[in-house]
Amino acid sequence: MSTETINVPEKKKKEGLFSKKNRKVLRDPLDDINPVTVQILGVCSALAVTTQVKPAIIMALGVTIVTAFSNLIIALIRDSIPGRIRMIVQLVIVALLVTIVDQLLKAFMFDVSKKLSVFVGLIITNCIVMGRLEAYAMSQKPWPSFLDGIGNGLGYGMILVIVSIIREVFGSGSLLGFKVVPQWLYDHGYTNNGLMMLPPAALFIIGCFIWWQRNRNKSLINKS
Repeated sequence: MSTETINVPEKKKKEGLFSKKNRKVLRDPLDDINPVTVQILGVCSALAVTTQVKPAIIMALGVTIVTAFSNLIIALIRDSIPGRIRMIVQLVIVALLVTIVDQLLKAFMFDVSKKLSVFVGLIITNCIVMGRLEAYAMSQKPWPSFLDGIGNGLGYGMILVIVSIIREVFGSGSLLGFKVVPQWLYDHGYTNNGLMMLPPAALFIIGCFIWWQRNRNKSLINKS
């Protein structure tokens, strides 16, 4: 008697939360596709809020939170967003998150909120936030979209913190408000570099970082 073999379809292996693919999504914006030094996005705020480390850290956290959660929300509802109004929906969600961040800063860190001034509100128009919504969250699942938002926010924040450390140390002789340049250096003629307090200094530092990154990774150089 012949027996028929029944092919049972194999179950797809469920992808882990931090699979190799998801780790790549989280890691790549820190280097190979950094939003500031590779994609050249969010440079305006990098020039304005990096004279001190503390405001730079707060700004970086704000952008990371907004980018991550706006990515997550858009990825969850993307199938129900009409194509004609997708940009409006994205702006409303980003504006809501930015308003929450702004109000929390004013309530608990008012001095930092004053230093950041209008730049917190301008997260709404930050190219990084809107770019990730269009390029990633509108076509990907919620969890990878959330990781993509965190990765791009941290990539942006990493550049802000590096630039702010250099500017604060050489421009003010301090770090996070604590003096790091010893007094005897000042007694022997050392003076703080006033240029570091001006926006062109941040542009110069970012330019040096871009040069170093492309010199290290030739694939980032535009060969066209």
